[in-house]
Amino acid sequence: MTKGTNLTKAAVFRATGIGKSYPGVRANDDVSFAVAEGEIHALLGENGAGKSTLVKMIYGLVRPDQGQMWLGDAPHHPADPRAARAAGVAMVFQHFSLFDALTVAENIALGMENPPPRRELATRITQVSHDFGLPLNPSRRIVTLSAGERQRVEIIRCLLQNPRLLIMDEPTSVLTPQEAELLFATLRKLAARGTAILYISHKLDEIRSHCDRATILRHGRVVDSCDPRAHTARELAAMMVGSEMRLIDRTGRRAGDMVLRVENLSRSAPTAEGTALKGVNLTLRAGEILGIGGVAGNGQEELLAALSGEARSIPGSVTLEGRDLSALGPEPRREAGLLAAPEDRLGHAAVPDFSLTENTLLTAGARKGLVRRGLIDHAGARRYAESVISAFDVRIPGPGTAARALSGGNLQKFVIGREVMQAPRVLVVNQPTWGVDAGAAAAVRQSLLDLARKGAGVIVISQDLDELLELSDRFCALNEGRLSDPVPTEGLTLDRIGLMLGGAHGMEEARL
Repeated sequence: MTKGTNLTKAAVFRATGIGKSYPGVRANDDVSFAVAEGEIHALLGENGAGKSTLVKMIYGLVRPDQGQMWLGDAPHHPADPRAARAAGVAMVFQHFSLFDALTVAENIALGMENPPPRRELATRITQVSHDFGLPLNPSRRIVTLSAGERQRVEIIRCLLQNPRLLIMDEPTSVLTPQEAELLFATLRKLAARGTAILYISHKLDEIRSHCDRATILRHGRVVDSCDPRAHTARELAAMMVGSEMRLIDRTGRRAGDMVLRVENLSRSAPTAEGTALKGVNLTLRAGEILGIGGVAGNGQEELLAALSGEARSIPGSVTLEGRDLSALGPEPRREAGLLAAPEDRLGHAAVPDFSLTENTLLTAGARKGLVRRGLIDHAGARRYAESVISAFDVRIPGPGTAARALSGGNLQKFVIGREVMQAPRVLVVNQPTWGVDAGAAAAVRQSLLDLARKGAGVIVISQDLDELLELSDRFCALNEGRLSDPVPTEGLTLDRIGLMLGGAHGMEEARL
């Protein structure tokens, strides 16, 4: 391993001595690295290591306090993202910056300085999206798209700019393995044309498979630079955290009595492009983790809404420990012990401009006794937020920090911790480790296992098949709003899972 950079091609981007401080936090400290022409360069680090701040400075969202940046031979100090784009920098953000009421084409046009006429733009979107294996209908409204499809909009918007430097922040976090492979084929095409790609991901295996070089940040400083293909995922994780990662403990769990029963749960699609739930049946026992996998847009959000109470259902379809919750909304279901953590953490699970203390009140007010007879226990809410921050290692100045100020991984840890520490009887989580670094992902998964060990039932909805195999006792596939019969996870192969994801509801061999 060697510190610094080792470039055989011309550097498209260089940074030397970059520093950035916020009140109480040194986000970047003397950061130096370079990205070469045609290189896919990984930026690795734990949540809070300084990756987001660094790329925001490159993209003109944040001004550095010190240091120099160059794009090619020219100094690069963009005053805003518009200046960065004009210089040839494009960025795909982890959190989507899209307007739900507008179409794909309209959203892409908003990100262009001089968009072409609508028909011409639609043709270009269709052509580029199909060329790169990320098909999109330019006339569809964003509100109708799944998370994976929304990510495609962000990517295509950048590709239309023909950037010299493309920054990608967790681009595969909501993509299926097949979609991810298509994306990497796209990146290789771009790299072959000379585009420099700065790639942020917590999926270390994809870093090892597809990236040419990696710069590792820890506590805001560059601690190493290496060829990720020469190291194991465990070795890369150790570089990031500065020590060996602990293995997940799956021991000490036993399935107990039935805690949740879902019978013939059907709901029409919430939108014209949504997914209807069709006769969903499942059972869950105390101490059990049920994994539900599926390609994005097959009813994951609709299922979570039906279980959480955001969408009501017919009597008898959702029963918790013998009590019919079907007609109840989210708050009464929470009081009964059925809690949920949705996929969209910023906007759905948390209000961006609320502090973490205020966001705690959104879901823990009743169960933690923080709201009584309409009065808020502000001190108690702050203490509870502080306990979540401490227990889940959420790296921020304090509970008064706004949710939008957190990195994606730190916000995810807070959202999951906020629910886990309420001691639910049943917890339903969608994409629990989306955008979370390897160490934090292990901690989140361990918290779910520990929750089940204490007797709770847990449902994990995820597109990360490795995560489902690691966590769950039984596995179901969600396809076009239908849920397959469960199969034991032990001995389950990725090939069989692939068959189930493609239409498990019609396959006899997928049944117990």
